[in-house]
Amino acid sequence: MRCFLGIGLPELAQDAVERIQEHLRSGRHVDPENLHLTLAFLDDQDVQTLEALNEECTALSLPAFDLRLAGLETFGPDDRPRAVVLRAEGGPELKALRDWCRGAARRAGIDLPRERFRPHVTLARFRRDTEPRDLDRLGRFLQSHGDTAVAPFRVGAVTLFRSHLGPDGAEYEVLAEYPLRPVPAGVEGAGAS
Repeated sequence: MRCFLGIGLPELAQDAVERIQEHLRSGRHVDPENLHLTLAFLDDQDVQTLEALNEECTALSLPAFDLRLAGLETFGPDDRPRAVVLRAEGGPELKALRDWCRGAARRAGIDLPRERFRPHVTLARFRRDTEPRDLDRLGRFLQSHGDTAVAPFRVGAVTLFRSHLGPDGAEYEVLAEYPLRPVPAGVEGAGAS
């Protein structure tokens, strides 16, 4: 099964991102219910390995934290972007969570490549043969909405998603959720321990 560990967006954040997507008149938009932030892409794994990962993830005890989505950028070459994304800001808590997820995957026997963490939520993807007029629309969208932001929201769980690839893109199925340790609203400095 093709899977990943990530953070799903709550409904209010999904709605806010969907309103941003309405202004983007090119690319293949990610459906609001599929919006997420990937913490560890696991690729194809067998059931036994995913059971071992599930066992590891039940020990998750990091604190909940606030996540903010702000600022648009593209991934890929400037003349042929692969995706337009909203950057994610979660401070040291987000990095600690990502590192913990990758460690859990390794302990479960999943070999993960080293990669730079650029936390984001993908809004739309682009084909290699995207028409120049669609790239022009993307450029205008980035100029007029580049500094857009979504109200911060509390991240209270990590989700194990299964990815089903189809002709219209991927659809995600929730396999399991692992709660973070609750932190009272307004508590500052509730970093990872």
